[in-house]
Amino acid sequence: MKNSRRSFVKKTVVAATGISIIPRHVLGQGFIPPSDKLNIAVIGGGGKGYSDAVNAWNNGTSNIAAICDVDWNSASRAFKKFPKAKKYKDYRKVLDDIKDLDAITVSTPDHTHAVIAMAAIKMGKHVYVQKPLTHSIHEARMLTEAARKHQVVTQMGNQGASGNGVKQMIKWFDEGKIGAVTKVHVWTNRPVWPQGIETPTDKPALLDGLDWDTWIGPAKMVDYHPLYHPFKWRGWWNFGTGALGDMGCHLIDPPFRVLGLGYPTEVESSVGAVFKKDWTPEYLPESCPPSSRTQLKFPATSKNPSEITLTWSDGGLRPFHPDLIPADHPIGDDDSANGVIMIGEKGIMTCGTYGKTPKVYLNNGDLLTFNDTEENKLPDNGHQASWVEACKEGFGKAKHKALTSSFDFAGPLTESVLMGNLAIRSYNLRKPKGNGFEYPGRKKLLWDGHNMKITNFDEANQFVKRTYRDGWKL
Repeated sequence: MKNSRRSFVKKTVVAATGISIIPRHVLGQGFIPPSDKLNIAVIGGGGKGYSDAVNAWNNGTSNIAAICDVDWNSASRAFKKFPKAKKYKDYRKVLDDIKDLDAITVSTPDHTHAVIAMAAIKMGKHVYVQKPLTHSIHEARMLTEAARKHQVVTQMGNQGASGNGVKQMIKWFDEGKIGAVTKVHVWTNRPVWPQGIETPTDKPALLDGLDWDTWIGPAKMVDYHPLYHPFKWRGWWNFGTGALGDMGCHLIDPPFRVLGLGYPTEVESSVGAVFKKDWTPEYLPESCPPSSRTQLKFPATSKNPSEITLTWSDGGLRPFHPDLIPADHPIGDDDSANGVIMIGEKGIMTCGTYGKTPKVYLNNGDLLTFNDTEENKLPDNGHQASWVEACKEGFGKAKHKALTSSFDFAGPLTESVLMGNLAIRSYNLRKPKGNGFEYPGRKKLLWDGHNMKITNFDEANQFVKRTYRDGWKL
């Protein structure tokens, strides 16, 4: 009876109007015609790419048209979950082949985010890109401008931005609970992969079926090694962005959003050293450091009348307990491994990873907590699902404007995160001096955010924009 009714309605509408797209309300509640589904290609189907695909699919309300991964063994779970999706190893063929593609998700290593996303944006495809948005500051600026120019719907994969915890923190701050903020501390236990290690020189056999040339993409060509793929690429500057790039877009997001921050004006870093013999630190320019501390300064904003000093710590380093927080209370996460502290004139606001478990400790001794009840919690796929719905609405519509991490926000956030990496990489730049070396990058670096340029140490500007391998371009 239902099939007969749909057939009759379809024939009637087509005959009367010549239009074959059937509105959802005509076919009955719960039925989603193909015309209402977004056709999505998943670029990077293993690891985080699998959950991004499942979340964007959202129980069948979107169509996963293609899964692309240079390592089909890594993407095997995604292939099994979406057996009708076309299989690819090269994202460029996806964009060439699938003519009715609406959007893509990009869940590849950091060094390929920008070239993949830019190719899709220029074709008018909506894009969801994992954090950090890009590998370099220049790429983040270019993607932000391109998304606006081509009017595509965008979202970066820092899912905590859509959580209720961050929304509560904004509410508390806007109500003046902690007053003007002057200092922010952000920290993580990352890296949890090898960093501060020597570049491998041996040449193990290539993984069966791995398209290594496409995996390398725009980066400098090196031989395959298991210290690069899978996952460990995060600890190499050629491919990843280290601990700060991995967690910065999650953890710096709350203060960036709450305080209305923009481009920093200066940055300074210190980096943990590695010693294999007495008195002689290892020079490891290709490997991210085992630990680091970075200080960024931001000017006052329309939301916060004071200059803000933001201090980032990684490698297991973290700030000490402020006196206002009781000694037996964790700071940040329950185990204090990751977290955020914002110190204001009236109190302290703190939260864990993804903006979870926010608290306010007031100078008068009061404690404000937030209980994100099951009734109010967003679904786990809320960050991706809101992007999908915004894509259906189109650029500039209400749902698009309500996205929590469109590139208009995610671009400047990513630039600020990667500014920290610029200082980290500059720290160990060295020049011969006598019997040793001098390190001119170990100083405060002054940043012209509008022009993307360090104004007092030109050698640091080599890290603003990367050089692409022949045959690759943004």
